[in-house]
Formats: sequence, C-alpha cells, structure tokens
Amino acid sequence: MSVNRLLRVGSVAVASLGVLALSACGSDPTPSGSSSPGSSTSSAGADCPQGTLNAEGSSAQKNAIDEVISKYNEKCADVTVNYNPTGSGAGIKQFNAAQVDFAGSDSALKDDQIAAAAKRCGGNPAWHVPLVFGPIALAYNIEGADKLVLNGDTIAKIFQGQITKWNDPAIAALNAGATLPDTAITPIFRSDSSGTTDNFQKYLSAAAPAAWTQGAGSEFQGGAGEGAQKSAGVVQAIQATPGSIGYVEKGFAQQAGLPYAQIDSGAGAVELTDETTGKAVDTAKFKGEGNDLILDLDALYASKEAGSYPLMLATYEIVCSKGYDADTAAAVKSFLTVAANEGQANLSAAGYVPLPDAFKERLLKSVDAIA
Repeated sequence: MSVNRLLRVGSVAVASLGVLALSACGSDPTPSGSSSPGSSTSSAGADCPQGTLNAEGSSAQKNAIDEVISKYNEKCADVTVNYNPTGSGAGIKQFNAAQVDFAGSDSALKDDQIAAAAKRCGGNPAWHVPLVFGPIALAYNIEGADKLVLNGDTIAKIFQGQITKWNDPAIAALNAGATLPDTAITPIFRSDSSGTTDNFQKYLSAAAPAAWTQGAGSEFQGGAGEGAQKSAGVVQAIQATPGSIGYVEKGFAQQAGLPYAQIDSGAGAVELTDETTGKAVDTAKFKGEGNDLILDLDALYASKEAGSYPLMLATYEIVCSKGYDADTAAAVKSFLTVAANEGQANLSAAGYVPLPDAFKERLLKSVDAIA
C-alpha cells in the first residue's frame, strides 16, 4: 500500500489550533483532522516524505491529533495527514482491513484483533504506541466548597450510592477543617458508551478494589445518580445541579470553569495539574520489555506515589511493526516522531498531558524500530 494512495476516510476538515476540549470515545463529535500540503520543510529528528497518511479511531485523542497535525505540517508540509474520529472499534476494523495506515484506540487490542492485525501487517505483529494521555477530572458543584479532597474508596461509594451526603464522615475525614454542607450528593455519569467511563471504572477497580464492586466497561455500572449524554452534557448537568459531582475530561471542566477534586491515593491530597499528571505518566509501567508498549494501567491507577494524579485516559496508536511499503513506513515514523516532540507543545492547553522526557525516550525508540 503506497503512502500516495488515497484511502477511504470520513469527512475531513483542516486541523485547527483553536480546538481546546478533550473528547472521549462516544463523546462530542468534532470534524476530523487533516493537514494540507505545501512547500517542503525539514524536521530535526523526522524525515519528511511526500504523500498521504490516513488514520482513524479514538475520538478521545482527536483534538490532540489535530494539534499534532498542525505542528507536523510546519515541519513536513508535503505530507497530507487525515484523522477520522469514528471511535476505537471502527478504527481498529479499518486498520485490520488495511484501509488506514494506523488506528487510534482507547484500549489495547484484544486477542482476536491481535491476530487480524498481524495478518494485515504481512504476518508481523502490530505495536501499541501510547501517544496521548487525558486526565479525568472529578468536577463538582458544592456551594462554598472551594477545595474538595476524595480518595478511591469515597469516589467508589459516591458513584455506587453508598455515600449520599457531602458531610458524610468518610468525606469529612479527608477534608479536615472544611465545612461541608448537609447536602445530598448527585453523581453525574455518562449515559452513552464512553472510553472515559471505561477508564474511570478501571481506575476505581484498581484504586478501590474492596469498595468498587461493579467492574469496568464503556457503560456506567455504578447504579447511582443521573446520566448525561456526552462530555458536554455531563458538564451542563453538573452546572445545573447543586450538590453534584461527575467525571469528565479535564479540558471540558477547565473550559466550563468548574472546580475539580483533589485525589488522595495514600500519600496526601494531589491536585490535577500538568506536573502531577505528568508524574503519573512518568511512573507508568509497560507489560513487556520490547517495542510493543502496552501499558499496565492497573499499576498506574493503583499507585500511591506522592504527588501523582493517577486518574486518566490513555490512548494508543496501533501501527505495524513491519509490513508497510517503504513510503508508508517513512510517513508513519515521521509523523509519530514529530508527534512525540514538537507535537506536544500545545497539548496542555487542550486538556492533555504532555509526555515526560523518560516516557518519550521509550516511545521514540519503539517508533524508530518500525520497518
């Protein structure tokens, strides 16, 4: 498959630096990103081929990919890059059918997908490149509460309906000196299928295994509170409901001006910041030693590392380790190299976590090994 061959994609719009909100899988749709060719420029650390590179998948990483495409075209203006945010499942299907060059996914490939991906890659394994991390905020609407500290157990019990008042002793113990109101808690959850929901429930399963008994999955399992469609709907529901709390991507909470809780994993309360989320990513472990970088998210979510904010969504680029033609391999490597370097520049403002240096080094080693 030549990089010059125009593959099937959905509607494509020019990428814009103005997009600031993180959209989770099943979240608010936004136009797909693309780059436009122009005069060639060179890139330090990235060769600049010519042609078209197509990708499809996770909408959680879509706005980050738009930012990366914009930076990439400053370096490699003769490569057109299209990203179609159809969701992780659709992206993997299109990748396995050799209809796109790489796929964005909110989770690692399942066993049946691994086999299909290897077939698509000419009998070679597909690799996971974890490029985009998005913090999940616990946004709330509590009169007079400028600060709120929660831990895994209290979050689990709130979203299962076991803690129902803000002045519950378990919450009060985490907020010494604060006056919490005798107000009913209204948990707000995603009523649509969502990668954010899946990662939120995976976090609770790892961080509070005794308290959270509902498992994970893209559908909310907690059984308490009120549902809202998409991330924008969660924000609107929190704003309209005194006493409410909901899980939503940082970009949405930030844009709406909602406060969000600190998390105490056992080593003190930790705010959601670039530094604390970056520290969590920096301590993330991989399940193997090779270039297939599948994350051990349970270890990240269950971490008690001081100063680390562990609640986040991680997304992968699914690529062939081998099996591309030479032009496509060059374009994939070039794009991912810029993505891990210059492409990180504006991600914080868009609600994502810029990659720490040590993590980036491991990622670039994997990218460089693509053949």
